Formats: sequence, structure tokens, C-alpha cells
Amino acid sequence: MKFKIKSGDTVRVIAGDHKGSEGKVVRIIREKNKAIVEGVNTVSKHEKPSASNPQGGIVEKEAPIHISNLSLIDAKSGDTTRVGYEMRDGSKVRVAKKSNEVI
Repeated sequence: MKFKIKSGDTVRVIAGDHKGSEGKVVRIIREKNKAIVEGVNTVSKHEKPSASNPQGGIVEKEAPIHISNLSLIDAKSGDTTRVGYEMRDGSKVRVAKKSNEVI
């Protein structure tokens, strides 16, 4: 499945417990249709002591959020926008629907 949101994009959460939060997409998980967004949907995870973390303890980390709950933020206006595709200069590019700018 192809997503219109890619890693590195700035997105806003439009539904769910974290509605209104913004962050940068760190990773896309294609098998589950989810994305990990920086600073959004943080959960506490208990970790056992290991060689890399000898103390162990509780660690805060981002949990995946469904891709349908995310909307791309337009760099020009700072508002959410939908994404379309166009052929420009012989190549297919992503375009913000609100401002018609190349993403």
C-alpha cells in the first residue's frame, strides 16, 4: 500500500487522544498502516536490565499511531492539507492541495 505521508514530513494528529499534536514522522510501518511521530503518543515501557542498559527502569518512547489519524502540514501556510500528485518537469511530485506547492 502506498501512503501520501513519508518519513521526515511534519504532520498533525487529527483524531484520537492526541488530537492537535504536531511532530515529525520518524518511521512508517507499512504492514500495520501506522507511523511513529516524534513526541506524539508517548508510552512508558518497563525495561529489564541489559548490557546496553544496566540500570533498567521505565523508559518513555513513542508508540505507533494509525496513518489515517495524521494530516500533512503545509510549509507555506502552516495549516493541514491533503496531498496530490502531478507531473512537473517530467517527474511525478507530491503537491499540497491547499497551496498547490511541491512538497
